[in-house]
Formats: sequence, structure tokens, C-alpha cells
Amino acid sequence: MATLLIRHATVLVTMDGERREIHDGALLARDGWIEQVGLTATLPNEADNVIDLTGHLVLPGLVNTHHHFYQTLTRALPAAQDANLFHWLKTHYPIWAGLLPEDVQISTKLALAELALSGCTTASDHLYIFPNGCRLDDEIEAARELGLRLHASRGSMSLGESQGGLPPDSVVEKEEDILEDTRRVIETYHDPQPGAMTRIVVAPCSPFSVTPDLMRQAAALARSYDVPLHTHLAETLDEEKFCLEQFGHRPLAYAEELDWAGEDVWFAHAVHINPKEVGRMATSGIGVAHCPSSNMRLASGIAPIRRYLAAGVKVGIGVDGSASNDGSHLLAEARQAMLISRVGAVTAPEINGQGKLLTARQALEMATRGGAAVLGRKDIGSLEPGKCADFIAIDLNRVEFAGGLHDPVASLVFCASVPVDFNYVHGNPVVVEGRLVTSDLEVLIEAHNQSADRLVNGG
Repeated sequence: MATLLIRHATVLVTMDGERREIHDGALLARDGWIEQVGLTATLPNEADNVIDLTGHLVLPGLVNTHHHFYQTLTRALPAAQDANLFHWLKTHYPIWAGLLPEDVQISTKLALAELALSGCTTASDHLYIFPNGCRLDDEIEAARELGLRLHASRGSMSLGESQGGLPPDSVVEKEEDILEDTRRVIETYHDPQPGAMTRIVVAPCSPFSVTPDLMRQAAALARSYDVPLHTHLAETLDEEKFCLEQFGHRPLAYAEELDWAGEDVWFAHAVHINPKEVGRMATSGIGVAHCPSSNMRLASGIAPIRRYLAAGVKVGIGVDGSASNDGSHLLAEARQAMLISRVGAVTAPEINGQGKLLTARQALEMATRGGAAVLGRKDIGSLEPGKCADFIAIDLNRVEFAGGLHDPVASLVFCASVPVDFNYVHGNPVVVEGRLVTSDLEVLIEAHNQSADRLVNGG
């Protein structure tokens, strides 16, 4: 059995139940599973693979709870640079209608490469548009080459403009086809076992792009297979107005009426949620994918993260789509989460809650064990025996951290965000000494830019 030993980490951040931070820390893994964590002097000296991480900060791999990989192809689109969500979507829908299976594949690889270099080891992606023969399979097969864990969401849109929805009819699907294909991908790809590299999520897109009937049937289908549920909810005031006018409910009450509440549900954004609704989410176990950069980019608002945490709501971090971020740097997103929460505490305390400011360690916790909890994973999110050997390491001897080494853990969030130097998933290297080892990055970037040019400009 293959063993991996990392030694002499300046600080090893466990994120375990006691939130231990071990100076001169070490970790021993066997066949991808952590066996021991502790002081270097207390662990074995030998293993099949030994890595000296002197001068490095080591953390659990980061967990991305919401993304749209294909949107890396339409970053910084001129016509949508200064748009709110609904205008932004209407600008992009006709372009996304030209997606080909190879576009899904190349954008998946590019997004996962960027995530890996930013410290992500597990990513949940929400693919909800399937033109021109595109399938969720295209994403799953491409992800296997990069080596990150993937929660692939079989998204959907069924409510076109002719029925009062936001997307054009050309990009929606028939609901019977959606449910049939969702059942197919669950049976083909979903792995419920600990250490799984691929899991499937049932994920109708949003209240303004699917019908109530599809939401209800999707919930029933997911629970018949014991897979989780995910959707966008309460992202903007426009959405809130739409739900009140169309369904007579605020977004959360609408979701609850359709059986979208429970430990198996998490919502992307959840910006416009009032204090009473926060309490209902905590009671039912609903999780939140907090996407601060996207919420700022689209002027959607500031999510009540401190109120969520105080109530016991599960909160993870998501980079959201790379056409509304416009990047996939998960460590940078943790920094944004800390900073925007502090702004919200001053500008809207009645919504975002009073009390202590969100700390750097709380932001890192949301990006690790918080994200794992949102995705329903008990095997990742912390560095402790019995968990997967998913870890990252950052060299502290760099200009960004100069003057901040009196607290390197906090400096990782407060100081400028950097790429990671090592990224291991289940004990396997994905990034080594700052270089992606599972793909040729230069070739990948060139191919991705060609796909983006063809999609946007017909090039």
C-alpha cells in the first residue's frame, strides 16, 4: 500500500473538531486516506513519498460549492459588463445556445485547472444548458483528466419566454426529457461511497427558468436515489419580485412549498433572505453557497453570512460562473467573503446582523469544512485520521506575505491571494511546486481561447 508523508510544515491547519493548528506539522496518508496528523517529531520518518514542506502553510483542500464551468468561455463580455442579473442572462443566453460538446469539455478542464491552482480539491458545477448534443457526460469525462473531485449538477431550464420565463424557448428542454436524462446520469455516474471522485446533483436552474412542477418532480427524483438538490435562490430583488408576482410567495417560501427544504438541499447565493427565513433554513438544514464576487459584480446585494453562521446554517463558498466573477480563484473568494461581510455589517446591520466581524479563520473554515458540510461530504474538509488526503500547501517565503508571518494563517486571507504550490487529491499530485501536473496548461489555454472566440465571435 502506497504511503505519503508530509513533514515540517510551518503550520498545518487541521480544521478538525478542535480547530488545531500544528506548528512543525506532519501528515501520513496511506492509499489516499489520512492515518496520522501531528508534530513532525511524533510521526514516522519514512514513507514511499516524503515531502518536506518547511516554510509552507498546509490546509485541507478547498471546496467550491457553486460554479458554471462553461462560462469561462464568455468572461468580460462587453455587452454584459455593466448589467444586473436578468440583463446579464438575456445577453448571454443566445451565445450559450451555440455551445458544442467540445466547448463543455475544454471549459471544464480550464475551470478545474484554475481552481486547482487556487487551492480547490473538490468542485460542484451547475451545468443547466444543453444545446447541440451537449451532455453532462462531457463535463464528467473531462474532469477525470484533471484529478479533482467533482459534484456534477444535472441542471435544467424548462420555462421559456413564451411561458413567462426568462430564457428564450430555444435553450429550454422538455421536462420529461430532463427527468429521464437526470435519472440516466445518476445511474451511470453517481458514487455514494466515501472518497468518491464523482457525485451527481439534481439541480433545476432557478424559479424564473423552470416550472413548479419540475421543481417538485426533481425533488422526488433526487430523494428516490438519495442524491442532493441544488438551485439558485433569492439572488436578486428582481427574482423576489418575480416569485411574488408569479407564485404569491417570497423565494424561500416558494421553494419550501415544493419540498425544497432539508439537509439534502443547498441554495446558491441566498442574498435576499430575512432573519425569520434564516431561522427556517437553520431548522430544516438547508445549506448556502456564498458567492461574494458574483454578488458584487452583478450588484445583487450582500448575503447575510454572519447571521447564517450565528443561526447554525451551513455555509460554503462558491466562485459562481466565470462570466460573473470573472475568475475561478477559490482562495481569493474566501478573502472576498471576509471583506464583504465586514461592509455588510456596517451598511445593512439589520440584515447582516450585529456583533463581531467575520474573521480570516472563519472564511477559511467556510472554504473547507463548511463547503464539505454543504455538499454532504463527511470524508473531506479537514485533515484528520479517516479523512481523504486532500490538502494544499502555500510557500510563505513570497512577497505577498512579507511582514505577515506573525500570523501566517490569517495572512493567507488578509494578504493578496496567491496560487498554491502543492495540491494533492486523495494523495495524488495535481499541482507540484506551483505547476499543474495533470494537464499541459499552455495547450489548454490556447484551445480554450479558440473555443471562446468561435462561440462569441464566430471565429
